[in-house]
Amino acid sequence: MITVIIGACAGLLSTISFLPQVIKIYKTKRVQDISLFTFAGLTTGVFLWLIYGVLINDIPVIISNALIFVLALTIVRMKIKYS
Repeated sequence: MITVIIGACAGLLSTISFLPQVIKIYKTKRVQDISLFTFAGLTTGVFLWLIYGVLINDIPVIISNALIFVLALTIVRMKIKYS
């Protein structure tokens, strides 16, 4: 039970940490300081964590990485669009 709580907390904090960046880019349309290579790599890594979570049937890993994947992919899309 404690492992699920720790996993859920880690996932929540990791997911929430992407929101300010997404909101800032959306409002300002400024992406000059964002590295496309870094966020593309991060997005790919998060997608692989999502697949891993599905394979081991770990709900906190699945949910948090699905949400982070969407947010990181949003940053990649905005980087491409606003560059």
